[in-house]
Amino acid sequence: MPLHTPRSILLVRPSALGDVCRTVPLAASLRCAFPQAAIDWLVQDTFAEAVEAHPDVRTVVPFPRRRLGQLMKTGRIDRVLKWSRSLRTPGYDLAIDAQGLFRSAWLTYSSRAPRRIGFANAAEGAAIFYNERHRVDRSMHTVDRMLALLERAGIEPVPNMRLYTTPDAQRHAAAVCPPKPIVIAPTSRWPSKRWPIDRFRTLVDELLNATDAHIVVVGGPGEQDQCAPLLELAHQSNRVVDLVGKTSVGQLMGVIERARLVVANDSAALHMAVGFNRPIVALFGPTDVARVGPYRRESDVIQHRLPGEPINHKNDAQAALMRCIGVEEVLNACLVRLNERNAGACPGAPLNPSRPHRR
Repeated sequence: MPLHTPRSILLVRPSALGDVCRTVPLAASLRCAFPQAAIDWLVQDTFAEAVEAHPDVRTVVPFPRRRLGQLMKTGRIDRVLKWSRSLRTPGYDLAIDAQGLFRSAWLTYSSRAPRRIGFANAAEGAAIFYNERHRVDRSMHTVDRMLALLERAGIEPVPNMRLYTTPDAQRHAAAVCPPKPIVIAPTSRWPSKRWPIDRFRTLVDELLNATDAHIVVVGGPGEQDQCAPLLELAHQSNRVVDLVGKTSVGQLMGVIERARLVVANDSAALHMAVGFNRPIVALFGPTDVARVGPYRRESDVIQHRLPGEPINHKNDAQAALMRCIGVEEVLNACLVRLNERNAGACPGAPLNPSRPHRR
């Protein structure tokens, strides 16, 4: 299909939070290709803060997933359809589904944009909702696969992972978080992705002894139980700050932006750290780093997977892979990165040029 210059673009990537954070190169690519276009981003309402400060995004279109789900369950289909029809109002010329699921494809179709781009090999039969389909290898890294979709559509990919925070998020982070802390993100939705919490506890003890840094522990609402042994340290040391369940998405980003080091399981916090070009130590178990690891930061991953070993993060039994990671190797990796930072070395990271905040 010939490439026309759109005036108004809808980027569809509703979830999950980590994936939303690593979809920002698409906004950067679209801005470079179409500098005068209005670019809106449809994202799950609970994740809107992740992209609301991005200078290439005009408007965040919040997708109220929970509310619409409740309406569906109670038979209020008319209300759901009314909301979906509102996506036509801006008159988008171009809509791009970067997620490739039935729900995201339906939202793309609901915009009625005359050009609707998506993966030809999208899951759940989603491709029926596009009028421009491109087959992209599923084995590619998630970021590269999304950028390849744009490239096949005639849009030059720009691998700029840079995230942005609002002034409010920055002020909140400064109020609750010491400068240049070590941020520990010990939680994950999937048990198989969690490094044992007692090892996180030992790691923090060792870091308190080996450095003068403050330690900030982060996590989402309801994840306090996952962190309980670690959070006990916050009551014992004024150098340990408990922020589990105490930050919004934007505030969490503000905290991570201030970090001198982020130690995390495979989680949204890790991908935020990549977007802020922070030094990281990433702890991985039954997850394919080549597809969903920290983008262009594979050397920052600790994983003990044998070549060709089958993995499935939805299988709790595979948590054994996380138990293969020892405290000493994580501590050593942390100290190496802290020393590199003190020496002024820059961590390996994708293109993250500094750009002004446009509002």
